[in-house]
Amino acid sequence: MNTRTRHAPRSPRFASNPELNRRERRSAETRERLFRAALDLFARKGFAETTVADITESADVGKGTFFNYFPSKDHILVAFGEMQLLKLEAAIENARRTHMAMPAFLRSLGSRMTEEPTRNPAIMRTILQAFLSTTPVRAAMTVLQKRAHSLHTQIVELGQDRGEIRKDLPASELAHVFRQTIFGTVLIWSLCGDATLQSRIETAFHVLWTGLSPRELSAGRQNSSSISGE
Repeated sequence: MNTRTRHAPRSPRFASNPELNRRERRSAETRERLFRAALDLFARKGFAETTVADITESADVGKGTFFNYFPSKDHILVAFGEMQLLKLEAAIENARRTHMAMPAFLRSLGSRMTEEPTRNPAIMRTILQAFLSTTPVRAAMTVLQKRAHSLHTQIVELGQDRGEIRKDLPASELAHVFRQTIFGTVLIWSLCGDATLQSRIETAFHVLWTGLSPRELSAGRQNSSSISGE
């Protein structure tokens, strides 16, 4: 089942048929309840310990209803990955449209990608556990990660074209570094589960940008620091 169905453009026939509009909204609401209930249970009970019956009971729907939206509970985590990709795609489109400066964009991207439910450390630990131990999830998430890397590469290429990101290294390589920095920061934070996620990301980005910025700009900053005695 295509986990992005909920986000697909609405067919023109829905616009002229209020009943189909209502059905579509109810369907989207049911899917969202199942999705949120599952993530909550994964965080509280663990992925392996949570059953489909647990999810449908928490979402207050019939057990058979679950399979109208997700082939298995593994696909809840795939849907989570799809949700993150949609956020990333929207962010890139906004960057292209608004011409936001790349440092500001990348800084905001780190915050956007770690909004709820990603900001729940238990959910992040659950996703990592499932990724490492569940073959179907690992296979699907590997495909999503390739798509995510392609999108991050587009971001870097955009910055390189604007002269805001160094060009002496391949965009795909810099994209890997950016993703690893953010993911590693979130992973380490999830082991602590405290309120420091935002500050950790800000610190990581500050250090990362020193390496991403154009070489002449970095050299200028170093000379300025030396002159000021910092």
